[in-house]
Amino acid sequence: MSDQQERLATYRAKRDFTATPEPAGSEPAIGSRRFVVQRHRARRLHYDLRLEVAGVLASWAVPRGPTLDPKARQMAVHVEDHPVDYVDFEGVIPRGEYGGGDVIVWDRGTWEPSGTDDPLRAVADGELHFDLHGEKLAGRFALVRRGGPGRPGKEQWILVHKNDDHARPGWDPEQHPLSVKSGRTNDEVAAAPDTLWRSDLPPAEAAVPLERRVPPSWDPPTEDELAALDALGRQGRWQVQGVEVRLTNLDKVLFPADKGESPVTKRDVIRYHALIAPYMLPYLCDRPVNLHRYPEGVEKPGFWHKEVPAHAPEWLTRWRNTEADRGETECYAVVDKPASLVWMANFAAVELNPWTSRLPDVHEPTWAMIDIDPGDRTDFADVVVLARLYRAALEHLGVTAAPKVTGKRGIQIWVPVGLGYTFADTRGWVEKLSRAVGRTVPDLVSWEWHKDRRDGLARLDYTQNAINKTLIAPFSARPAPAAPVSVPIRWDELDDPGLRPDRWTIRTVIDRMRREGDPLAPLIGRPQRLPEL
Repeated sequence: MSDQQERLATYRAKRDFTATPEPAGSEPAIGSRRFVVQRHRARRLHYDLRLEVAGVLASWAVPRGPTLDPKARQMAVHVEDHPVDYVDFEGVIPRGEYGGGDVIVWDRGTWEPSGTDDPLRAVADGELHFDLHGEKLAGRFALVRRGGPGRPGKEQWILVHKNDDHARPGWDPEQHPLSVKSGRTNDEVAAAPDTLWRSDLPPAEAAVPLERRVPPSWDPPTEDELAALDALGRQGRWQVQGVEVRLTNLDKVLFPADKGESPVTKRDVIRYHALIAPYMLPYLCDRPVNLHRYPEGVEKPGFWHKEVPAHAPEWLTRWRNTEADRGETECYAVVDKPASLVWMANFAAVELNPWTSRLPDVHEPTWAMIDIDPGDRTDFADVVVLARLYRAALEHLGVTAAPKVTGKRGIQIWVPVGLGYTFADTRGWVEKLSRAVGRTVPDLVSWEWHKDRRDGLARLDYTQNAINKTLIAPFSARPAPAAPVSVPIRWDELDDPGLRPDRWTIRTVIDRMRREGDPLAPLIGRPQRLPEL
């Protein structure tokens, strides 16, 4: 083992490089003298001062940050050496990993030891004097250990700035919060990190740019295609955007009439799925989907269906779950084109429930889900009160999210998250937020798991944040008269006295979408980081 690798042994032992974006460390040329100060929001805010020496970064955690004030005596904790790849790291370390939090390059430059030709020995002896040439920090500094040598993370040192030409009395690092690398704050980097460190790649390739994922787009059916659907008898083959779909029992009633309207037939649902495809497919296109089928219509009991049937067309995209245990679903449908949505309607899949994780990384959620589940004594006004409390909490935290009426009685809130989160992360975060919301209105909320023990109160359900747990897709129909639809709404629509959870149906929502658009769509793929609670 080289001296450099031996010095990084503690650093590597504390980290799971399959989960953290931090670099594992390479073998650099020894002799370079770079320094970096990173502003790091982990469990507590601190600044990490790192000096390149002997092929690694000697590192100190400085809670109050380095300063140019010669009267300040800043505590510095000597921590394990870090790899030199870390000198340019700006991004997010996943929650649950050692040092989890957001990191910016607060300052950087070069440094020179003063009074010694052997800075390693000076550190071992407990006193290092050095000059910094950075974009914020400059001049002579000293690091002095208090007491004898100890284990990394336990040694207490003092960091001071000498009273030289670069000294600035009263200089506060917190008044200079921007990254010298990107010009952004920690909040901005946390909300949209630019780079993910892939420690499973060689160091020269480890910095992988993160781009906001923009889903593909789809066209609605043409007038000629819709006319061809209307011209079919009880069954036939329909060409939609170049794909032939076999349709059956087109005049079968799936939803009873409501308020003087005619019943909703399978043909109506197929037409709706074709028209809503440009809006609905972005939430389905790269995710396994669980189906709730009502082949005898919604007035008869439905059932869950996950496994792709043998008679499904070859063009239907499938995903095989190699982790499935015996008896579990192995082959899921992936609804990624208008014809797939049409086939689902013909299959009487009234409700479509996509996973909250995306292929191929099904263990990494892309949404944190908040589900306001009303009880028997909860009216919709109570649900709106709870949704407004979430609105206030999320706004206070600086978290971007959007509400969605469920088409039945409730409201859900979808929170986009970036790479690196586990379901335990999103579930724990939503639970903490929900507990805080629930404490403000305890007379409206029960935390009982079983509905018959909730005394009719609402439950703020965070447990849907788990693999293969699903919530109803935006624009999916619900099993009730007139085929109401789950629809994303703007936050200000919570203040509309005419809002109802089943306000829109498959016959009315298309006009809303053409007029208003989808307020949830801009959040798809947003690499948002969740703040500590």
